[in-house]
This record gives sequence, C-alpha cells and structure tokens, in this order.
Amino acid sequence: MKMPVKKTICVRPAPRDRKRAIVTFGSLTLQAAIGRSGITAFKREGDGATPLATMRILGGYRRTDRIKTAISALPLKPIRRTMLWCDAKGHACYNRPVAAPFTPSHEELMRTDGLYDIVLVMDWNVTARAQGRGSAIFFHLIRPGYEPTAGCVAVARRDMLRLLPHIDTRTVVRVIR
Repeated sequence: MKMPVKKTICVRPAPRDRKRAIVTFGSLTLQAAIGRSGITAFKREGDGATPLATMRILGGYRRTDRIKTAISALPLKPIRRTMLWCDAKGHACYNRPVAAPFTPSHEELMRTDGLYDIVLVMDWNVTARAQGRGSAIFFHLIRPGYEPTAGCVAVARRDMLRLLPHIDTRTVVRVIR
C-alpha cells in the first residue's frame, strides 16, 4: 500500500529577531511573523509564543467578501459574522469553533484588520486537547511591518495565495529552532 506523501512547511526563526521567521515550502522561501515571545516547547495559553511542533493543517476559513477566489485543495469555509473561536481556559468548548452570541473569551474570525481573511487551522491542541496548552494557533495573514503574532504563524497575503494551491490535509507546519 502506498503511503500518502506529507508536504512540509518549515518555519524557523529569522536571524537576529525571534519574532520573525523564515518559511520554506519546496523551492519557496518567504518571510513570516511568529509569536511575540518567539518559539517555545512549553506552550501555554496567553504566553505569546509559537509552539515548537509539527502540526497538521486541518482546514481553514476565508472572507469571501475580501478574497473572491482562493485555489486550494483544503476545505476553506466561508467566514460568517457569527463565527468565533473559544480561547476560554476551563470552558467545554476551549480551542473549538463556537457561534455568537458567546460570552466567554473568544477570537472573532471575521476581523476588520484582515488577518483572518485567510486563516488555516493548525492541529495544535485541537485533536488531542488539553486545557491551557494554547488555543487558536493559526496560519494566517500578516500585520503591516511583520508585527509579531500572539503565537500563530503569519505571512503576506500574496505569499498565502502562492502557498494555498499546494496545501492540503496532508500538509504539516513544522516549527523548529
């Protein structure tokens, strides 16, 4: 039986700046931002660090009002105003998508700043979930000036659109030091 080929997106810290990263995928080399606290092997909720891990890409979302077409083998669900992601430690829906209205702490997927115009869900603490180990670790779009994230990996829109056609559910994001 032939095993499916894993595709690996490698993320490593940029020289001299622990909040920036170099992303490689095949022959592509791209600039990225990572967590404001750099990379950690001991990820905790709210620490601002990107987990040192290999994470499968589970799927994603896109703002269909801003990104009209995005070629991808991944299932990209359209983002609606009611779509949220729970980051409330101790809640039964911790690190899961939830719907508004939702009072506990959460991320809004329909953001005004464009960071989640395309957002891919990485399997950090999703399929094997532990309270407080970190939530909403996504691969998403960058802030101007490559400002650091809260623990995610972020690239420029043009770079995400270049990567998407090659990403599917066999793709993993490998964060190294």
